[in-house]
Amino acid sequence: MNLSGLLVQILNGFSDASSLFLVAAGLSLIFGVTHIVNFAHGSFYMIGAYLAYTVIDRTGNPIWFWPSLVIAAVAVGALGALTESTLLRRIYRAPDLLQLLATFAIMMIIKDAALWLWGPMELLGPRAPGLGGSVEVLGRKFPTYDLFLIALGPTILGVLWLLIARTRWGRLVRAATQDREMVSALGINQAWLFTAVFALGAMMAGLGGALQLPKESANLEMDLHAIGSAFVVVVVGGMGSISGAYVAALLIAQIKALCVWLGVVHLFGIDVSFSKLTLVVEFVVMAAVLVVRPWGLFGQPQGQRRVAATSVELPLRRASRNMLIGAAALLGLLALMPTLTAASPYVTVLLIDVLIASLFAASLHFIMGPGGLHSFGHAAYFGLGAYGAALLIRRLGVPMEIALFAAPLVAAFGALLFGWFCVRLSGVYLAMLTMAFGQIAWASVYQWDSFAGGSNGLTGVWPSAWAADKRAYYYLTLALTAAALVMLYRVVFSPFGFTLRAARDSVLRAEAIGIDVKRVQWVAFVCAGLVAGLAGALFAFSKGSISPESLHVSKSIDGLVMVLLGGVQTLVGPIVGAATFTWLQDTIGRNADYWRAVLGAVILMLILVFPRGIAGSFADLLARRRGSP
Repeated sequence: MNLSGLLVQILNGFSDASSLFLVAAGLSLIFGVTHIVNFAHGSFYMIGAYLAYTVIDRTGNPIWFWPSLVIAAVAVGALGALTESTLLRRIYRAPDLLQLLATFAIMMIIKDAALWLWGPMELLGPRAPGLGGSVEVLGRKFPTYDLFLIALGPTILGVLWLLIARTRWGRLVRAATQDREMVSALGINQAWLFTAVFALGAMMAGLGGALQLPKESANLEMDLHAIGSAFVVVVVGGMGSISGAYVAALLIAQIKALCVWLGVVHLFGIDVSFSKLTLVVEFVVMAAVLVVRPWGLFGQPQGQRRVAATSVELPLRRASRNMLIGAAALLGLLALMPTLTAASPYVTVLLIDVLIASLFAASLHFIMGPGGLHSFGHAAYFGLGAYGAALLIRRLGVPMEIALFAAPLVAAFGALLFGWFCVRLSGVYLAMLTMAFGQIAWASVYQWDSFAGGSNGLTGVWPSAWAADKRAYYYLTLALTAAALVMLYRVVFSPFGFTLRAARDSVLRAEAIGIDVKRVQWVAFVCAGLVAGLAGALFAFSKGSISPESLHVSKSIDGLVMVLLGGVQTLVGPIVGAATFTWLQDTIGRNADYWRAVLGAVILMLILVFPRGIAGSFADLLARRRGSP
């Protein structure tokens, strides 16, 4: 650590902030106007890098790097406009989470399209012509191209400010950010405004990806890396605030640069590697900002959105006698499945996965449906349960039976800790805070090599001898899953469940009659974490190992997909969604080279055909046939 090294890292922070700002500003602009949490935004960033590489590669002249920036940005902007006008425009009146699911499906399709067009290998672009050298800073060399990026960030910020603050189109954008329904009522063509904003946001993401080509090879993982960081910047800066996005990008990039400069520091007899904290520091910053200022540094508290009367959710009803008979019949059929499929042992393995996925999805649905709490980090409790079971087996040598009881308590403790902060927020800010805590948990196990196995995870997590056979383990999983689902059902229709739904439907009315809304939601958070932890423990013993991917945000998104596919408005929705998603993922993954694209297309089709989820749409159909309202 020295002064010259610190100065170079500060300059690196400014350079990284400019790159991060380009992606985050487009995402913030899109969310501010359309209210869509766009998971496909990272895909536009990735495509921008690939398109710039293609232009340079086909021309065979590095000087084409500069025209490639414009070509990539315009092409990605056109792709964004096409995506918005043909797909997203059809679901603007759908629930927010269903829109999120649609953008997730689009992300899967674009990723496999990139794999088909450019292959799996990383593609390294040339240095920027004219900026390939370096300058000396206190005896250290600093890339000239990074100085260009440092200047580019504030320049684009200024251009965006002029566009939004000084033009008629910008005034419409600001008006739509504040009240898009009123903009439509004034006769403004809202569809074209949304398309223009989406195209501009996608164009900025494409430009950001193209500009990264001299620093980073184009690869298929760019989308997830970019969208995670962009979400953090947008939330920290404040949803819809362009200047806030730049300040947040600068803050996070400089903190990361400082961590790299500090390296390994000896504190109180312990070597602390600050450079490893770069994986998690942005989520720590987001969590801290949201706890202190829930709407971000430059954002404003979200107002209540107007909701049409037709979107009001019908009350949950207890299962009818016919439904209970059907559930008993299904349970009996599941009990017979190992015998019926004895010739195909893989079916038993797949059914174990379906049961575990159903339990995980049901735990998430418990806080999303009856609780109205949207979580992007629910995999944290699944992973804590899995790691809790693995560590109890590996470190303490306890039997499986005790581990299955204790591991969910580990997850419940994590939910108790994280939930205390999370339930103080609502809407997209709540979802982002849950994602932050989930990524903090993921980074902790990912980097804790001596205790949690680091990136390799833990192996040798096998069930007891009596459950070693897959059929015996299947029956154990079936029994525990059925018991947990029955428990959740009883809780939903208990006085606590009715209180939880009252708090979801109207916080003000619930508090007026003496309900402690935050405490009720906190308890629900812990209950959901407990059940997710059981699912994680069962998963660890079924696979014999566990890895950090079980806590990653991608696992949380899988849970969201399951719940939304089945339908949030019904209790059987998460089970139907989990079974459908797991079966589709397995079947398509084994039979299609580009399984993500096929799965994404199927999800999009299901969204358009079943806008309230599979189970929810069938429930509506039955209600209409019976003449119910």
